[in-house]
Amino acid sequence: MINVRKHEIYRYLGYSKRKQVEPTEEIDALIDECIEDLQKVVSPQTVYKRLPLHWLDHETIEIGGMQVASKSLALNLAGCQEVFLFGATIGIGVDRLIKRAELTKMAKAAIYQATGAEMVECVCDELNEKLRQDVAQEGLFLKPRFSPGYGGTPLTLQRDFERILKMSSIGITLTDTCLMVPSKSVTAFIGITDKKTKNVSGCAACDLQDCPSRKES
Repeated sequence: MINVRKHEIYRYLGYSKRKQVEPTEEIDALIDECIEDLQKVVSPQTVYKRLPLHWLDHETIEIGGMQVASKSLALNLAGCQEVFLFGATIGIGVDRLIKRAELTKMAKAAIYQATGAEMVECVCDELNEKLRQDVAQEGLFLKPRFSPGYGGTPLTLQRDFERILKMSSIGITLTDTCLMVPSKSVTAFIGITDKKTKNVSGCAACDLQDCPSRKES
């Protein structure tokens, strides 16, 4: 059972109190039905690895044989000498429900998409908290998680995550274009630092201000 936040599902679906666009009672009931459907098929799994972080210059890092030149990622990991790489998924059952709904009821397909996105974020948040507690015992802190594709970092980094984490062990594979299967899967860097930081992730950690899925502040 994944404890989802309905307001996040609303956001993924484009609803917003600030914009005075809210779901009808009928849509809200359909969202509850879709949550129940997905809870029956989700299979949350995670994998992670703690690795040393090497700075090649002020914008280029090396982790486990993966080299990344990215101003945004370097800013995120500033002051770190270690990093967690992680992968998380809620399983292929969600994709199957989405595909089935696309043939019968598109409204359900859209809600399955939004709810699946929220569910995998909840799984990531739970792992994030576990890792935070682990490093806290060493007097260390975590930076906000940062995924390939954010801030101009290439999606092709997924192949390095696949190699380093052996993500097939939790059922994640990559397409030729480096998209993950199951689709509701996430990979991310989490920097480890000896300086206390604001523990934010996702939209709060991304500088893409005009993203249509950005959370309201």
